[in-house]
Amino acid sequence: MNILISGALGRMGRAVYRAAQNSGVNVVAGVDLNSDLSDLNYPVYKDFASVKENADVIIDFSSPTTLDSLLTFSESRQIPAVLCATGYSEEQLKKIAAASEKTAIFRSANMSVGVNLLIDLCRKAAKTLSSFDVEIAEMHHNQKIDAPSGTALMLADAIKDVAPDKYYVYGREGKVGKRDQKEIGIHALRGGNVVGEHEVIFAGPNEVVKLSHSAASREVFADGALKAAAFMLGKKRGVYNMDDYIKTL
Repeated sequence: MNILISGALGRMGRAVYRAAQNSGVNVVAGVDLNSDLSDLNYPVYKDFASVKENADVIIDFSSPTTLDSLLTFSESRQIPAVLCATGYSEEQLKKIAAASEKTAIFRSANMSVGVNLLIDLCRKAAKTLSSFDVEIAEMHHNQKIDAPSGTALMLADAIKDVAPDKYYVYGREGKVGKRDQKEIGIHALRGGNVVGEHEVIFAGPNEVVKLSHSAASREVFADGALKAAAFMLGKKRGVYNMDDYIKTL
């Protein structure tokens, strides 16, 4: 498998390269706005228009600002794209949906199989513990740009799938009055070099159930991205996610 890494010089881009080396995957090129600072031993370009190499799959760990050019490249070359960035706007999500009518796109805010299992467990817990209060807390390193994390929102969305009358409350700053049972509280913590921690709390009148996931290193996300890339080989146009991949296991 030949891959192109978008966001090649970032922490996750480098992690994907290390994981690719360990698994025998060939990285043919990368794209990064800081390409002139590249210390990697494969070609890294400032933009997609400059890429000359052929790739089987694009793995994107850059930022939402590169989405338009990435989708144009994916469509024009008919190369499946694995989108791992977070913080997309509603308009950008619509662009991804439109692009999926022309090319194959895999999108997940978290590439960990363990996190996606946690999401499934949250759905089951929300159904069983329907009267419990729900709080979500996440912590990441101090360089993370978006808050709350895409994974926290995935967890909240999974719970809301089961309980559509619930709504999100972020941090509760300035909120006055008692907690509404329909709230899903979402709290973001930032500090140090924490890779990623998520905890979902179901609090009832006489008991508390906690579901959590902690990432020990970025390699877990890099490995997941490579598995997603292999899954996307030969896929027809459309949108795919980790649920689709997990069903093949």
